[in-house]
Amino acid sequence: MSGTVFNIQPYSLHDGPGIRTIVFLKGCPMRCGWCSNPESQESCPEVYFDKEKCIADKGCDFCRGLCDIAGFCPQQVNSELRGSCDAFRDVCPSGALGVYGYDASAGEIVDRVEAESAFYSHGGGGMTLSGGEPFMQGEFALELLKEAKRRRINTAAETCGLCDTEILRRAAELLDTVLFDIKTLDEQKHIRYTGCSNKLILENLEMLFSDFPKLRKQIRTPVIPGVNDNERELNEIRKYLEGRENYSYELLPYHRFGEKKYSLLGRKCTTYPE
Repeated sequence: MSGTVFNIQPYSLHDGPGIRTIVFLKGCPMRCGWCSNPESQESCPEVYFDKEKCIADKGCDFCRGLCDIAGFCPQQVNSELRGSCDAFRDVCPSGALGVYGYDASAGEIVDRVEAESAFYSHGGGGMTLSGGEPFMQGEFALELLKEAKRRRINTAAETCGLCDTEILRRAAELLDTVLFDIKTLDEQKHIRYTGCSNKLILENLEMLFSDFPKLRKQIRTPVIPGVNDNERELNEIRKYLEGRENYSYELLPYHRFGEKKYSLLGRKCTTYPE
């Protein structure tokens, strides 16, 4: 079984216990204005173009004939050649033109994770699935977790919670830790800022608490200026979690690290709060 990933990042210290290798899967049902990984949102590979790195004015013509298709507009390429943009991969010597996302098998990916085992084998670290929303590629995510467990690798997953409940239930049986986001309890605000209701998200969280009491749960809230950065709203989330067992709660600081990626993909980022 293969799936689409856009990055494998070793030596992470903030995405589960110990030192982790993060596997980023493409695809997400949400469109959060503050998303730091816009390249994760679409499920298929996407062409990007960084004009600042382009050296065409110095005589480079490695991409001649390819860029003419899009007029140097990644958005048009991704629309016309959706899912078949491998011609743009590894063609640019300056790194100005490339592709976010590639297909790989579960075995190939876990091989790469296992190659980093010296960093986490004695500290409780391991593999973390992230995205996007990793459980949008539900069966593939399960295959990754099964393969990691077969090799005795500690497993974690970061999820927005908006995923098929049965997939999440099957994943929970293979996870040592789940990192679960609650952005706001206000459904209308959630729809306004993410494009999706939070009803299923909260139902899935309730399922994890009721059906998997021993599963380590790290609940997180990204604190976004103008969205949920007020004491009342954050206290509501804390109160909602009171009385539950085997969880920790963390506030994630706001940043704009993903802002440039929108332009690389030919998109405009218009929903970042000021």
